[in-house]
Amino acid sequence: MALDDRLDELDKRWAKPQPLTAQLEPEAYPVEALPVGVLAAVQEVADFVKAPFPLVAGAALGALSLAIQAHGDMARAALLSGPSSLFLLTIADSGERKTTCDGFFTKAIRDYEAEQAELAQPLLKTYEAERSAWQAEREGILSAIKEAGKKGKDSRDLRDDLMALEHDQPEPPRIPRLMLGDETPENLAYTLAKRWPSAGVVSSEAGVVFGAHGMGKDSVMRNMALLNVLWDGGELSIGRKTSESFTVRGARLTVALQVQEATLRAFFEKSGGLARGTGFLARFLVAWPASTQGYRPFSEPPETWPKLAAFNRRIADILNTDAPLGEQGGLQPLLLTFTPAAKAAWVDFYNAVERQLRAGGELYDVRDVASKTADNAARLAALFHVFTHEIGGAVDVDCFAGASQIAAWHLSEARRFFGELALPVELAHAGKLDAWLIAAAQRNHSPLIARREVQRCGPVRDNEALTKALQELAELDRVRLKCEDRRKDVLINPALLAGGAV
Repeated sequence: MALDDRLDELDKRWAKPQPLTAQLEPEAYPVEALPVGVLAAVQEVADFVKAPFPLVAGAALGALSLAIQAHGDMARAALLSGPSSLFLLTIADSGERKTTCDGFFTKAIRDYEAEQAELAQPLLKTYEAERSAWQAEREGILSAIKEAGKKGKDSRDLRDDLMALEHDQPEPPRIPRLMLGDETPENLAYTLAKRWPSAGVVSSEAGVVFGAHGMGKDSVMRNMALLNVLWDGGELSIGRKTSESFTVRGARLTVALQVQEATLRAFFEKSGGLARGTGFLARFLVAWPASTQGYRPFSEPPETWPKLAAFNRRIADILNTDAPLGEQGGLQPLLLTFTPAAKAAWVDFYNAVERQLRAGGELYDVRDVASKTADNAARLAALFHVFTHEIGGAVDVDCFAGASQIAAWHLSEARRFFGELALPVELAHAGKLDAWLIAAAQRNHSPLIARREVQRCGPVRDNEALTKALQELAELDRVRLKCEDRRKDVLINPALLAGGAV
């Protein structure tokens, strides 16, 4: 009997399979919540690139954050203030054109970097000359100290000269380098402390970040703590045995990553729950858009990009405003505040989210993410204000209204994705086993698979864990367990093999 005929026969005796988890439907991106100038540029790029709209919007928000973070912090209330920087995470397959989108929205940033590097050439030459002279003088003093030691002479004056010289060591000029790409956390911290205190990690291959040596089990806690501190705008001292120790102070960091779902899941497993336990991923504005691949017919690029050009001109204007650096080289951003109406709207938003964090509330299972949402809404409002109005002044209620809608949308995306990642281990095992059983049955052209084969070849090898996973699937009418004599088999619900998987 053919497989389709056998499935039709078996199908008469089965109940409809129940879904493994409750599915949350994605909400539409709040397009009109973006500031007019940002929306116009995003729409212009999206119409041509045909990438998922949230991915294009995320590229624009990353550029806003990177350009503005040095100039303005956001005060939500007295003694409650912090950076305007964003951490953005888009979960999408390779080929969704994030690199292309980033390139459109970071053009002004890259042009600014190149211009600053050119202007710094004379300063670098002066620094190299001063450092060479300093090194020669230091080597001379050290040589004199050694010679005095050999001859038994007093070298106290020479040692005093050496100590004074160490305090006069030339410092390299601080040259803005904002786009860092995939950096190790320690290199990132050093760059912010010693080279320029405002930067962004922008990557369309975040597997390099989430799968890197720096995110291995031994160092993952330390490195996530570092990134958490940078998101908070805090201070962190880095001690090193073989080279100079340093302190990150007055630094601002933007992170805008795209990561494949499988890579992120593997990172969760590898980190042993630390990614959520430390609040690391709770700081991110998450997007998990549907792919547009297969629905992107070719179109010629437009002859002009007026909306994108206007966006980049505004970014350039902000970048060309002198960064507020303190005497030690750290940033001292202007502190932005809310208008009274915007502050009242922020308080209402904060309270509405907070009420849902209690047991039984909609956000209880993602309370780590939700607890950061009001903060992220304030950060977005600050960015919208500076882009639309000025560096300074009070953030109005219109800016916050748009920011709160976008922050709430990202929270709904986090609920969808982290809700699945936070499954109890039994249900997680059941999910992996369910996918493997369906694929194996389709591959073998049979809904019946021996249990010993499932244990030998499937994703759940431990006997007790396998038993629990099979029982979970049986309760959901996705499989049946057959025992005849000493033979044990797993029978898959035909509806799952006939294109009716849920």
